[in-house]
Amino acid sequence: MSIIKYHIGTTQWGLKEWVGNFFTDNAKPGQFLRQYSSVFNTVEGNTTFYRVPDIETIKRWGDAVPDGFKFCFKLPQSITHYKRLKDVNDETLKFIELFDTIRDHLGPFHIQLSSQFSYNEFSKLEKLLNDLPREYAYALEVRHPDFYDKGKKESHLLHLLRNLNIDRVVFDTRRLHSLKSDDPTVKQAQQKKPQIPVRFDPTGSRPFVRFVGANDVLNNEAYLKEWAIITADWIREGLHPYIFIHAPNTLHAPKLARYFHNELSDLIGLKPMPEWPAERQDEQLGLF
Repeated sequence: MSIIKYHIGTTQWGLKEWVGNFFTDNAKPGQFLRQYSSVFNTVEGNTTFYRVPDIETIKRWGDAVPDGFKFCFKLPQSITHYKRLKDVNDETLKFIELFDTIRDHLGPFHIQLSSQFSYNEFSKLEKLLNDLPREYAYALEVRHPDFYDKGKKESHLLHLLRNLNIDRVVFDTRRLHSLKSDDPTVKQAQQKKPQIPVRFDPTGSRPFVRFVGANDVLNNEAYLKEWAIITADWIREGLHPYIFIHAPNTLHAPKLARYFHNELSDLIGLKPMPEWPAERQDEQLGLF
Protein backbone atom coordinates (compact mmCIF):
# COMPACT_ATOMS: atom_id res chain seq x y z
CA MET A 1 0.00 0.00 0.00
CA SER A 2 1.59 3.25 -1.13
CA ILE A 3 -0.11 5.54 1.44
CA ILE A 4 1.67 4.99 4.74
CA LYS A 5 2.11 8.29 6.61
CA TYR A 6 -1.60 8.80 7.24
CA HIS A 7 -4.94 7.18 6.53
CA ILE A 8 -7.43 8.52 4.02
CA GLY A 9 -10.81 7.21 2.98
CA THR A 10 -14.47 7.94 2.39
CA THR A 11 -17.75 7.21 4.15
CA GLN A 12 -18.30 3.79 2.60
CA TRP A 13 -16.77 1.18 0.34
CA GLY A 14 -19.80 -0.12 -1.55
CA LEU A 15 -21.46 2.61 -3.60
CA LYS A 16 -23.01 0.95 -6.65
CA GLU A 17 -22.76 4.22 -8.61
CA TRP A 18 -18.97 3.85 -8.49
CA VAL A 19 -19.19 0.93 -10.93
CA GLY A 20 -17.59 2.02 -14.19
CA ASN A 21 -16.40 5.25 -12.57
CA PHE A 22 -14.21 4.36 -9.61
CA PHE A 23 -14.75 0.59 -9.73
CA THR A 24 -14.22 -1.49 -12.85
CA ASP A 25 -17.05 -1.75 -15.37
CA ASN A 26 -17.93 -5.30 -14.33
CA ALA A 27 -17.43 -4.92 -10.57
CA LYS A 28 -19.84 -6.95 -8.44
CA PRO A 29 -20.83 -6.06 -4.84
CA GLY A 30 -18.62 -8.85 -3.51
CA GLN A 31 -15.62 -7.14 -5.12
CA PHE A 32 -16.33 -3.59 -3.95
CA LEU A 33 -14.31 -3.71 -0.72
CA ARG A 34 -11.29 -5.32 -2.38
CA GLN A 35 -11.29 -2.72 -5.15
CA TYR A 36 -11.88 0.16 -2.72
CA SER A 37 -8.99 -0.94 -0.49
CA SER A 38 -6.62 -1.10 -3.45
CA VAL A 39 -6.78 2.72 -3.46
CA PHE A 40 -7.76 3.92 0.01
CA ASN A 41 -6.35 2.65 3.29
CA THR A 42 -9.27 3.34 5.63
CA VAL A 43 -13.06 3.68 5.63
CA GLU A 44 -15.74 4.93 7.99
CA GLY A 45 -17.58 1.90 9.31
CA ASN A 46 -21.00 3.55 9.46
CA THR A 47 -22.78 0.27 8.80
CA THR A 48 -22.24 -0.83 12.42
CA PHE A 49 -24.14 2.22 13.69
CA TYR A 50 -27.33 0.63 12.36
CA ARG A 51 -26.62 -3.10 12.50
CA VAL A 52 -24.02 -5.20 14.29
CA PRO A 53 -22.43 -7.69 11.86
CA ASP A 54 -21.83 -11.35 12.59
CA ILE A 55 -18.39 -12.90 13.03
CA GLU A 56 -18.37 -14.45 9.54
CA THR A 57 -19.04 -11.08 7.91
CA ILE A 58 -16.30 -9.41 9.95
CA LYS A 59 -13.78 -12.09 8.95
CA ARG A 60 -14.77 -11.70 5.32
CA TRP A 61 -14.16 -7.97 5.52
CA GLY A 62 -10.75 -8.56 7.05
CA ASP A 63 -9.79 -11.07 4.36
CA ALA A 64 -10.72 -8.63 1.58
CA VAL A 65 -8.30 -5.84 2.52
CA PRO A 66 -4.48 -5.55 2.36
CA ASP A 67 -2.04 -5.02 5.20
CA GLY A 68 -2.25 -1.52 6.58
CA PHE A 69 -5.93 -1.03 5.82
CA LYS A 70 -7.99 0.17 8.81
CA PHE A 71 -11.73 0.08 9.49
CA CYS A 72 -13.09 2.80 11.78
CA PHE A 73 -16.27 1.15 12.99
CA LYS A 74 -18.92 3.29 14.65
CA LEU A 75 -20.45 2.23 17.94
CA PRO A 76 -24.10 1.16 17.51
CA GLN A 77 -26.79 3.77 17.93
CA SER A 78 -28.37 1.55 20.57
CA ILE A 79 -25.40 2.46 22.80
CA THR A 80 -24.83 6.09 21.90
CA HIS A 81 -28.30 7.37 21.04
CA TYR A 82 -31.01 5.10 22.45
CA LYS A 83 -29.41 4.30 25.80
CA ARG A 84 -27.35 7.50 25.83
CA LEU A 85 -24.38 5.67 27.39
CA LYS A 86 -26.39 4.58 30.43
CA ASP A 87 -25.29 1.15 31.70
CA VAL A 88 -23.74 0.25 28.34
CA ASN A 89 -20.23 -0.80 29.35
CA ASP A 90 -20.85 -4.53 28.95
CA GLU A 91 -22.64 -4.02 25.64
CA THR A 92 -19.82 -1.80 24.39
CA LEU A 93 -17.12 -4.29 25.37
CA LYS A 94 -19.04 -7.10 23.67
CA PHE A 95 -19.30 -5.03 20.49
CA ILE A 96 -15.60 -4.16 20.46
CA GLU A 97 -14.50 -7.72 21.09
CA LEU A 98 -16.47 -8.88 18.04
CA PHE A 99 -13.70 -7.39 15.91
CA ASP A 100 -10.79 -9.02 17.71
CA THR A 101 -10.26 -11.45 14.83
CA ILE A 102 -9.34 -8.52 12.57
CA ARG A 103 -7.53 -6.47 15.20
CA ASP A 104 -4.70 -5.61 12.78
CA HIS A 105 -7.26 -3.91 10.54
CA LEU A 106 -8.84 -1.74 13.22
CA GLY A 107 -8.44 2.01 13.30
CA PRO A 108 -10.08 4.09 16.02
CA PHE A 109 -13.57 3.04 17.00
CA HIS A 110 -15.85 6.00 16.26
CA ILE A 111 -18.03 7.05 19.19
CA GLN A 112 -20.60 9.53 17.86
CA LEU A 113 -22.90 11.15 20.42
CA SER A 114 -26.20 12.78 19.57
CA SER A 115 -26.64 16.54 19.44
CA GLN A 116 -28.82 16.24 22.57
CA PHE A 117 -26.06 14.63 24.66
CA SER A 118 -25.00 17.57 26.85
CA TYR A 119 -22.49 18.24 29.58
CA ASN A 120 -25.17 17.28 32.11
CA GLU A 121 -24.53 13.66 31.11
CA PHE A 122 -20.76 13.96 31.28
CA SER A 123 -20.41 11.42 34.10
CA LYS A 124 -21.75 8.66 31.82
CA LEU A 125 -19.27 9.58 29.10
CA GLU A 126 -16.42 9.73 31.58
CA LYS A 127 -17.23 6.28 32.94
CA LEU A 128 -17.48 4.71 29.51
CA LEU A 129 -14.24 6.20 28.22
CA ASN A 130 -12.31 5.25 31.35
CA ASP A 131 -13.57 1.67 31.14
CA LEU A 132 -12.78 1.12 27.45
CA PRO A 133 -10.08 -1.51 26.82
CA ARG A 134 -6.84 0.33 26.21
CA GLU A 135 -5.54 -2.04 23.54
CA TYR A 136 -7.85 -0.39 21.01
CA ALA A 137 -8.00 3.19 19.72
CA TYR A 138 -11.01 5.51 19.90
CA ALA A 139 -12.27 8.80 18.49
CA LEU A 140 -15.13 10.74 20.08
CA GLU A 141 -17.56 12.96 18.18
CA VAL A 142 -19.56 15.41 20.30
CA ARG A 143 -22.23 17.64 18.83
CA HIS A 144 -23.83 19.51 21.73
CA PRO A 145 -22.88 23.22 22.09
CA ASP A 146 -21.78 22.58 25.69
CA PHE A 147 -18.63 20.92 24.41
CA TYR A 148 -17.71 23.96 22.32
CA ASP A 149 -18.08 26.66 24.98
CA LYS A 150 -14.33 27.49 25.09
CA GLY A 151 -14.73 27.32 28.85
CA LYS A 152 -15.04 24.89 31.73
CA LYS A 153 -17.19 22.31 29.96
CA GLU A 154 -15.02 22.04 26.87
CA SER A 155 -11.85 22.07 28.98
CA HIS A 156 -13.17 19.21 31.09
CA LEU A 157 -13.78 17.16 27.95
CA LEU A 158 -10.37 17.95 26.48
CA HIS A 159 -8.62 17.03 29.74
CA LEU A 160 -10.38 13.66 29.75
CA LEU A 161 -9.57 12.90 26.11
CA ARG A 162 -5.92 13.90 26.40
CA ASN A 163 -5.42 11.80 29.51
CA LEU A 164 -6.82 8.77 27.70
CA ASN A 165 -5.18 9.50 24.30
CA ILE A 166 -8.63 9.55 22.69
CA ASP A 167 -9.03 11.70 19.61
CA ARG A 168 -11.73 14.31 19.27
CA VAL A 169 -13.49 13.96 15.92
CA VAL A 170 -13.46 17.10 13.80
CA PHE A 171 -16.57 17.22 11.63
CA ASP A 172 -15.98 20.11 9.24
CA THR A 173 -19.20 21.15 7.50
CA ARG A 174 -18.27 24.82 7.03
CA ARG A 175 -18.12 24.62 3.25
CA LEU A 176 -21.29 22.56 2.96
CA HIS A 177 -23.37 25.06 4.91
CA SER A 178 -21.97 28.05 3.05
CA LEU A 179 -23.09 26.70 -0.33
CA LYS A 180 -25.98 28.22 -2.24
CA SER A 181 -27.08 25.43 -4.54
CA ASP A 182 -30.18 23.89 -6.10
CA ASP A 183 -28.51 20.49 -6.22
CA PRO A 184 -30.84 18.16 -4.28
CA THR A 185 -27.90 16.21 -2.82
CA VAL A 186 -26.46 19.45 -1.40
CA LYS A 187 -29.80 20.52 0.03
CA GLN A 188 -30.32 17.14 1.64
CA ALA A 189 -26.85 17.16 3.13
CA GLN A 190 -27.39 20.66 4.52
CA GLN A 191 -30.55 19.44 6.23
CA LYS A 192 -28.91 16.34 7.70
CA LYS A 193 -25.38 17.40 8.58
CA PRO A 194 -24.87 19.46 11.75
CA GLN A 195 -23.01 22.74 11.94
CA ILE A 196 -20.29 22.05 14.51
CA PRO A 197 -17.46 24.41 15.45
CA VAL A 198 -14.11 23.28 14.09
CA ARG A 199 -11.23 22.69 16.48
CA PHE A 200 -7.72 22.21 15.09
CA ASP A 201 -5.88 21.06 18.24
CA PRO A 202 -5.56 17.27 18.49
CA THR A 203 -6.27 15.45 21.75
CA GLY A 204 -4.66 12.13 20.84
CA SER A 205 -2.09 10.63 18.51
CA ARG A 206 -4.54 9.97 15.65
CA PRO A 207 -6.30 13.20 14.64
CA PHE A 208 -9.65 12.24 13.11
CA VAL A 209 -11.19 14.58 10.53
CA ARG A 210 -14.48 14.25 8.66
CA PHE A 211 -14.77 16.84 5.90
CA VAL A 212 -17.90 17.46 3.85
CA GLY A 213 -18.19 20.27 1.33
CA ALA A 214 -19.30 20.62 -2.27
CA ASN A 215 -19.49 17.92 -4.94
CA ASP A 216 -16.75 19.46 -7.11
CA VAL A 217 -13.08 20.14 -6.46
CA LEU A 218 -13.18 23.84 -7.35
CA ASN A 219 -15.67 24.71 -4.61
CA ASN A 220 -13.67 22.80 -2.00
CA GLU A 221 -10.17 23.97 -2.89
CA ALA A 222 -9.60 26.48 -0.09
CA TYR A 223 -10.78 24.11 2.62
CA LEU A 224 -8.93 21.06 1.31
CA LYS A 225 -5.74 23.11 0.99
CA GLU A 226 -6.19 24.28 4.58
CA TRP A 227 -6.63 20.71 5.82
CA ALA A 228 -3.61 19.59 3.80
CA ILE A 229 -1.44 22.17 5.60
CA ILE A 230 -2.78 21.13 9.00
CA THR A 231 -2.42 17.43 8.23
CA ALA A 232 1.16 17.94 7.04
CA ASP A 233 1.98 19.67 10.34
CA TRP A 234 0.45 16.81 12.30
CA ILE A 235 2.50 14.27 10.39
CA ARG A 236 5.68 16.29 10.97
CA GLU A 237 4.87 16.25 14.70
CA GLY A 238 4.75 12.45 14.66
CA LEU A 239 0.97 12.09 14.69
CA HIS A 240 -0.94 9.75 12.39
CA PRO A 241 -4.07 11.46 11.02
CA TYR A 242 -7.23 9.81 9.74
CA ILE A 243 -8.89 11.93 7.05
CA PHE A 244 -12.34 11.10 5.71
CA ILE A 245 -13.61 12.97 2.67
CA HIS A 246 -17.38 13.26 2.24
CA ALA A 247 -19.40 14.73 -0.60
CA PRO A 248 -23.15 15.46 -0.68
CA ASN A 249 -23.23 13.02 -3.59
CA THR A 250 -20.85 10.23 -2.56
CA LEU A 251 -20.17 9.53 -6.24
CA HIS A 252 -17.73 12.46 -6.15
CA ALA A 253 -15.89 11.62 -2.92
CA PRO A 254 -12.96 9.73 -4.52
CA LYS A 255 -11.95 12.67 -6.73
CA LEU A 256 -12.07 15.05 -3.75
CA ALA A 257 -9.93 12.65 -1.73
CA ARG A 258 -7.44 12.42 -4.57
CA TYR A 259 -7.20 16.20 -4.76
CA PHE A 260 -6.57 16.39 -1.01
CA HIS A 261 -3.87 13.72 -1.21
CA ASN A 262 -2.14 15.55 -4.06
CA GLU A 263 -2.15 18.79 -2.06
CA LEU A 264 -0.72 16.99 0.96
CA SER A 265 1.90 15.28 -1.22
CA ASP A 266 3.19 18.67 -2.36
CA LEU A 267 3.85 19.55 1.29
CA ILE A 268 5.47 16.40 2.65
CA GLY A 269 6.50 14.32 -0.36
CA LEU A 270 4.05 11.42 -0.42
CA LYS A 271 3.74 8.91 -3.22
CA PRO A 272 0.77 9.44 -5.55
CA MET A 273 -2.53 7.86 -4.60
CA PRO A 274 -2.91 4.52 -6.40
CA GLU A 275 -4.86 4.60 -9.63
CA TRP A 276 -8.51 3.71 -9.40
CA PRO A 277 -9.59 0.19 -10.45
CA ALA A 278 -11.44 1.72 -13.43
CA GLU A 279 -8.25 3.46 -14.56
CA ARG A 280 -6.12 0.34 -14.23
CA GLN A 281 -8.76 -1.49 -16.26
CA ASP A 282 -8.46 1.10 -19.06
CA GLU A 283 -4.70 0.68 -19.14
CA GLN A 284 -5.01 -3.07 -19.51
CA LEU A 285 -7.51 -2.69 -22.33
CA GLY A 286 -5.14 -0.30 -24.08
CA LEU A 287 -2.47 -2.99 -24.34
CA PHE A 288 -4.51 -5.04 -26.78
